Amino acid sequence: MTDAEIIDLVERNLFAIAPEFEGEAIEPETPFRDQFEIDSMDFLNFIIGLHSETKINIPEADYPKMETLTGCIAYLKEKTEV
Repeated sequence: MTDAEIIDLVERNLFAIAPEFEGEAIEPETPFRDQFEIDSMDFLNFIIGLHSETKINIPEADYPKMETLTGCIAYLKEKTEV
């Protein structure tokens, strides 16, 4: 996956759980929970959405890696490299 594809994927899933923030810029280094006031269940639904679209298993131990846009890009690129 390219960075642009991952950003699109993250935005689509993030704004699906927090539609009131759709169209706002995502700060790459700021945790999603701080930017968009999502709770732990929202974050879990975000992870589930990423899994549903990519079929990549994201274990709970890796959730901290998925808390920022930069982290999502790095994690998903690593998991999709051939």
